Amino acid sequence: MKKVNLILNIVLVLAVAALYVLHFTGNSKTENTASTEDSRITAGSGDIVYINLDTLVNQYDMYNDLRTELESKVSAIDNDLNKKGRALENDAKSFEEKMQKGLLTYSQAESMRNDLMTRDQELRNLSQQKQMELANEESVMYNRVMDAIKTYVDNYNKEKQYSLILTTTAATNSVINGEQGRNITNEIINGLNQEYIKNRNK
Repeated sequence: MKKVNLILNIVLVLAVAALYVLHFTGNSKTENTASTEDSRITAGSGDIVYINLDTLVNQYDMYNDLRTELESKVSAIDNDLNKKGRALENDAKSFEEKMQKGLLTYSQAESMRNDLMTRDQELRNLSQQKQMELANEESVMYNRVMDAIKTYVDNYNKEKQYSLILTTTAATNSVINGEQGRNITNEIINGLNQEYIKNRNK
């Protein structure tokens, strides 16, 4: 009788252990399968997909090349304006020193003062003009980049046939939460850069 009870207890323990193992192993497999399936989701014809525009623009070689050119222009203009500004400042100090020492006649002082005022106004006008030119160049640069992106995406979607391609940015996040398989940002970046490099080398 004791042997029978002992055998029954052992069988019961084994059965519970088996159920325990099967239950948790089964759940983990289900979870792993689900997560794998989520990561493997790919958008197909007629689906809605999205592009992270900030990432796309910042990793687009055309944008980075144009931005580098613009930054070089900005640096050159800044250097030129600073040089002219320092020269004007030095001449103004020299004028003040001569005035304090009484080294200038009234007509000489008037002439030099008018010259300094004219140069100061010209420098202000030049600075304002260059700022407007740079702002215009930056706007044109961005328009060129966006036009290239739109043209590429239009041609790209002739093959993919997505029903809707959304864009999201840090400022206007229209996609709060989306499946990773619907995010086509990297695919667009790779295609754009390949096309740009091919055309640039020509």
